[in-house]
Amino acid sequence: MTPVEVIRGDGPVVLGMPHTGLHVPDDIRARLNPRGRGLDDTDWNIHKLYEGLLPGVTVVRATFHRYVIDANRDPSGVSLYPGQNTTGLVPLTDFDGEPIWETPPTEADIIARRQAFHAPYHAALEAELARVQALHGVVVLYDCHSIRSHIPFLFDGTLPDFNIGTNDGTTCAPKVAEAVAGIAGAAEGFSSILNGRFKGGWTTRHYGRPAEGRHAIQMELAQSTYMHEAAPWEYDHDRADRLRPHLRTILESLDRLARQGELT
Repeated sequence: MTPVEVIRGDGPVVLGMPHTGLHVPDDIRARLNPRGRGLDDTDWNIHKLYEGLLPGVTVVRATFHRYVIDANRDPSGVSLYPGQNTTGLVPLTDFDGEPIWETPPTEADIIARRQAFHAPYHAALEAELARVQALHGVVVLYDCHSIRSHIPFLFDGTLPDFNIGTNDGTTCAPKVAEAVAGIAGAAEGFSSILNGRFKGGWTTRHYGRPAEGRHAIQMELAQSTYMHEAAPWEYDHDRADRLRPHLRTILESLDRLARQGELT
């Protein structure tokens, strides 16, 4: 299986999906413990949730699971959130802080996985961002994520429904953050926050260079907004149908900003 799937569009928006993949090579799966083999920390059903929302959008999606290696972590292994509980480049625990390996990966394993999985994903993402920017002069990377709404190991209480990350305003023009936060904030029945617990992962921080015409923003959705937050992690059409119009409006707004030259 190839480590990345790409759907090429001709619009100015690129969707990154680093955490929807479920592929774990047999030799790596054999080293996971039963808890790890459950793959609980997947961004379940995100590709289904966003499918068909924006004509002309480009999608770059990792096919491998984040337990193999996390495509949204700094390849050097530097923590995204120093001093806070989080998971690393190759996670040793799940989001509940529980070990996931019978035989933990060695440094050599991590290097090999970085070359085989992490690097190809980001090479594909970089290529698509460059292609789209060549077409439009600017590009908006919208990084798609989701997580359970209650995870005491990572955060207190209940996570807001829309968690928007721009690394405190550094990864995109103010109009991008204002548009997304405005739509999420006005969505009836949903809660939202800008740069709360999740400020944007390595992808958003690495590619977000607004002075160069590259705008990046992360959306971390509470999984309770569109699915059931327990195995078998089923997509809930009723919940998703209430959420998808707001996501469509967000993506259309970003597309319009880019096409109308408001981000140059």
